[in-house]
Amino acid sequence: MVKIASYGTWTSPIKAGDTSKPGGGFQWADLHGEQVWWAESRPAEGGRVALVRDGAEVLPAPWNARNRVHEYGGRPFVVLAPDRVAFTHWDDQRVYVFDPDSPEPKPLTEAPRRHHGVRYSDLSAGPDGEVWCVRETVTGDARTDVRRDLVAITQAGEVRVLGASHHFMTGPKISPDGTRFAWIGWNHPQMPWDGTELCVAEVGSATHEVVSGSATEAVCQFEWEGDSLLALTDPDGWWNLFRVSPDGTRVNLAPCEEELGGPMWRLGNRWFATLSPGRYLVVRSGQLAVLDERSATVTDVQTDLPTWVPDLSVRDGVVVCAAAGPTSDFAVVRLDLSNGELTYLTDGEESPEAAYLPVPVERMFGEIPAYVYAPSNPDFAGPEGELPPYVVHVHGGPTGRALPKLDSDIAYLTSRGIGVVAVNYGGSTGYGRAFRERLREQWGVVDVQDCAFVAQQLAAEGTADAKRLGIRGGSAGGWTSAASLTSTDVYRCGMVAFPILDLAGWTSQGGETHDFESRYVEGLVGTLPQAADRYRDRSPSTKARQVSGPVLLLQGLEDEICPPEQADRFAADLAGSGIPHAYLRFAGEQHGFRMAENIKAALEAELSFYGQAFGFVPAGVPVLDLSE
Repeated sequence: MVKIASYGTWTSPIKAGDTSKPGGGFQWADLHGEQVWWAESRPAEGGRVALVRDGAEVLPAPWNARNRVHEYGGRPFVVLAPDRVAFTHWDDQRVYVFDPDSPEPKPLTEAPRRHHGVRYSDLSAGPDGEVWCVRETVTGDARTDVRRDLVAITQAGEVRVLGASHHFMTGPKISPDGTRFAWIGWNHPQMPWDGTELCVAEVGSATHEVVSGSATEAVCQFEWEGDSLLALTDPDGWWNLFRVSPDGTRVNLAPCEEELGGPMWRLGNRWFATLSPGRYLVVRSGQLAVLDERSATVTDVQTDLPTWVPDLSVRDGVVVCAAAGPTSDFAVVRLDLSNGELTYLTDGEESPEAAYLPVPVERMFGEIPAYVYAPSNPDFAGPEGELPPYVVHVHGGPTGRALPKLDSDIAYLTSRGIGVVAVNYGGSTGYGRAFRERLREQWGVVDVQDCAFVAQQLAAEGTADAKRLGIRGGSAGGWTSAASLTSTDVYRCGMVAFPILDLAGWTSQGGETHDFESRYVEGLVGTLPQAADRYRDRSPSTKARQVSGPVLLLQGLEDEICPPEQADRFAADLAGSGIPHAYLRFAGEQHGFRMAENIKAALEAELSFYGQAFGFVPAGVPVLDLSE
């Protein structure tokens, strides 16, 4: 029998601990012959990333296949032979090689003189068993004191510099005939979705040629095709697949106003892979599709999984990748394109709590796309006449996007009667460069306005309670949440996780962020000193006591992307203000939480926080202590 109970008080079998399962952490799937390799996060093991082959763990604890190049990391392993793999180990950032004939992995690179002082990422196989990759070297004490080189590591552990064209570079890939290699590079103030250059050099040469890309055109992936290159780039405002011939001729293989690529937050993503000459598998805004060069078409592959990660690996018409659906978390799957047979290689079948999971509904609010997750629980219904509270979920980036996949955090809230709407505000990817650049110099304005508009529309149509609207987000989503709370009166409360709060501090001059994003704000807000007033006026740090309601702050203490200094200052400014707030700091956590116990604690605290702000008592969670 369905029980009638106020929204937010419903009980649910979806526990906060369920959100720390490894589903979202399946990554870097790769086919090597008949073997399938992947990396798998283990929240219950302190966030360790395990290396797995055909479902069996290759590297037991404490080995951690992860790296911190650009702080977001990149492809951490490459299979060199059926049973021989090179990988980066988080603890010391060295490259190791594992061979089953040896009891322990052996280091290929030297131990750095300072902790994490030398890092390697985006590993690929070079000639003679070499590992080719990008090397990042810390050169000083400032967070921006970093140099990068393209290197080859021999089987004997000798490191040879191949070149260094730009301040930022992807790992190099050698041509099939072994005479040339290619990579992508870019410099400040561009971010890799603003403008990059595809470079080619002769092996052994000190010079290179730029064959595609520019300061206003962003190549996000390339692969060799004989002596030509295939490149995802956006000269016409959409990431399409081009062939770049040795003479410099470029041909768009299937012109379309569709995003076949995406933002290069991590090194080594693969949005496309070759199926056969003239046919390519692509990830089109999260959806799997086939690009046919002869017909110049891009056609969706019909599967029950609408969200595929940009990590395609293809062999003989079979694709291996991580994918997810509205009621199934990310899993590593094998899809035979000849007959549509889908095989789960990890536990990713539909959740046993599927009846309690919300199915996201894609909607357009004016020109703003969003996914609405209504409260969903077969055991409960709200009282007649009561509207549910709703929370706006703000994705990170801000050059990112929300996708229609199972989000266990969202399901935790909706199954208890709290609606969630995930907004793809101006600046989000998946809708072309023009939509992405709506945020140019407008960060803290367009994102705030778009989120507020969606929330107000849900209230105006009678879907959400106008007096119980909240906002939540982490990283850049934390910025928008905090900026919304300090510049609008739309929200009753907000959860702000590992946020950016002080624009001036989050620059190379301010010293409170890492090298990769240290000039990101120039495009998002403006250059200094000309835009100094804008930096000050938009920063939530300058008006903490103007928040429209209670605030929950969450912060990892080892975060190098959004360090704790900014959250510390914001919390200090709230102290004694009379504004209910809580500040939870998590030792050992970096950007985004990886440890199961911290993921659980943060989500339970968030539910208790909403209960106190919206006026209900949630069941089964500790009461969060709010200070004033």
